[in-house]
Amino acid sequence: MVQESTIFTKIDKERLPAHIAIIMDGNGRWAQEKGEDRLFGHFHGVESVRDIVEASAEIGIQYLTLYAFSTENWDRPQQEVDGLMILLADTINKEVPILNKNNIRLRMIGDMQMLPEFARNGMQEAMDKTSQNTGLNLIMALSYSSRWELVNAVKNIGLAVQAGTINPQDIDAQTLQNHLNTSEFPDPELMIRTSGEHRISNFLLYQLAYAELYFTNTRWPEFRKNNLYEAIIDYQSRERRFGKTSKQIQANNQ
Repeated sequence: MVQESTIFTKIDKERLPAHIAIIMDGNGRWAQEKGEDRLFGHFHGVESVRDIVEASAEIGIQYLTLYAFSTENWDRPQQEVDGLMILLADTINKEVPILNKNNIRLRMIGDMQMLPEFARNGMQEAMDKTSQNTGLNLIMALSYSSRWELVNAVKNIGLAVQAGTINPQDIDAQTLQNHLNTSEFPDPELMIRTSGEHRISNFLLYQLAYAELYFTNTRWPEFRKNNLYEAIIDYQSRERRFGKTSKQIQANNQ
């Protein structure tokens, strides 16, 4: 096994992605492989969250978005949903002192009104208590889906047009960007998905337009700092062209 320090030294600190987004997949399958129920996997997935948040803050990542619960996840067995909400509220409450100690600000994207009151109140309290922190922005995607977000944005733009505050002829990509849940954040430059699935699953569809996608077979409960470093190194090995040719990119960098 490669030592963490060895992998860490390969990272170019001048070329870090400002924003990393992660689909934390594989908790349930990891638990089932061990003969346990799915909540056992979610419980151990919290350890990975702590480790990756800590690593991101240490290395200097500015934004980290974690896909914790989608709007489609409400259709899962009620016992699992209830357990997840309790785990969420309990974990957030316990982590606030650590977030403040490490200058990490907690943010959220998603339909907050869908959360049970105790989880919604706990999340809001945690965001309020960390709102003055200036380090890593930890963005939790809860009760979130990209299609929901886009429909919601279009509705709000339509209401603005109806109210006369937006001229339909002036609507452009920036108008849509301004009405997304992520309007305060830069688009992710690196998206990581664990557990071997190769799809985006309704996650930041608009924002991931030019992100580098990294897929790993590692289940989320086993994803640790070394795995994150490997993903960053892979990201740094790629040429980001944004529709241009390699020759254009090379000329611009000279």
